[in-house]
Amino acid sequence: MNRLGFLAAAGLVALAVLSSMLFVVDQRQFGVVYALGQIKDVVTEPGLHFKLPPPFQNVSYIDKRLLTLDSTDTEPMLTAEKQRVVIDWYVRWRISDPSQYIRNVGLDEAAGANQLNRVVRNAFQEEINRRTVRELLSTRRQQLMSDVQREVTEVVKGSKPWGIEIVDVRITRADYVEAITESVYRRMEAERKRVANELRSTGAAEGEKIRADADRQREIAIANAYRDAQKVKGEGDAQAAAIYGEAFGRDPQFAQFYRSLEAYRATFNKKGDVMVVDPQGSEFFRAFRGGGAGGNAAAPAAPKK
Repeated sequence: MNRLGFLAAAGLVALAVLSSMLFVVDQRQFGVVYALGQIKDVVTEPGLHFKLPPPFQNVSYIDKRLLTLDSTDTEPMLTAEKQRVVIDWYVRWRISDPSQYIRNVGLDEAAGANQLNRVVRNAFQEEINRRTVRELLSTRRQQLMSDVQREVTEVVKGSKPWGIEIVDVRITRADYVEAITESVYRRMEAERKRVANELRSTGAAEGEKIRADADRQREIAIANAYRDAQKVKGEGDAQAAAIYGEAFGRDPQFAQFYRSLEAYRATFNKKGDVMVVDPQGSEFFRAFRGGGAGGNAAAPAAPKK
């Protein structure tokens, strides 16, 4: 029984020692093997590997993928014409030599990102000081990024190489500082308002001109229509008068009687009309007395109410 327990314990110890001697390297990582604090080996191939058990050898991992460093500094930089601008940038980089990286930079990716951030900012500051805002925004922007990448590469590959590779450097935003930006926006807004007011004034003037022309044409059309209507009415009245004259000339007594009836009709055209006269002594009622049709006197005029 004691022998069986001893064998089981020995097996567990052997299994533990064996497991401490095995390590797995992912395809996205470098495996760095340390022997008493010194770099013994760098494993670049993924898979299962062996090492001595601790404390003789230990292993740590460093990312071998393409890394991105984004700018976090919002301090303005001065251009060649002393304009204060704020830029946002990013850097794509990777660890190419883990041994050099650990000796000269640090044990993890964060150490390299911190030092690289300082170097990139200094390079941008130096290059922006040589260029105007126009060159920064348009004409020489690509050249600026290429120059910054070249300067950063020279630093990381200097007398003490960092063991990293700078793949790309890009500017994502370049703008004036907030105070200048606000002033520029206010000037742009004022200019747009001026243009808008000018367009409104021009439109209002054109509108008044169109309305005045329309009113003039309307008045002319009404005047012409009234003139034509009066002309037609006058011609009609003339024809009516000629027909009346011709008809009355044939029988004057009938004409006198007809005119008397027209005068009566015009006088008593409403039910509420009242006249207080003496029919026996009034020329107006001659037709009622029986002499209107046979006499030669002229037709009476209609009396005023």
